[in-house]
Amino acid sequence: MIFPQPEQNLSLSILVLASEIIAKHTTLVSVDEALMAFLKEDKNRTPELFLDTLTFLYTLGILELHEHKIQILKRDYTQKTLF
Repeated sequence: MIFPQPEQNLSLSILVLASEIIAKHTTLVSVDEALMAFLKEDKNRTPELFLDTLTFLYTLGILELHEHKIQILKRDYTQKTLF
């Protein structure tokens, strides 16, 4: 689920995990390396949670797949005008 429940641990929220993946992986990286780094951060993280987070990023168009490697697309997300 994308929106965290009040009793849920926020460190396991897909939104938080997606922001960590975006910040950590700035270059082309293999899925296995990204998974190992993801699992080392917290003992409560699972491979299923990693795949859900990658699916979320891919759906938003932030992540691209190249064979067995992933790449985070860097975009300028700052607001240029008031409206």
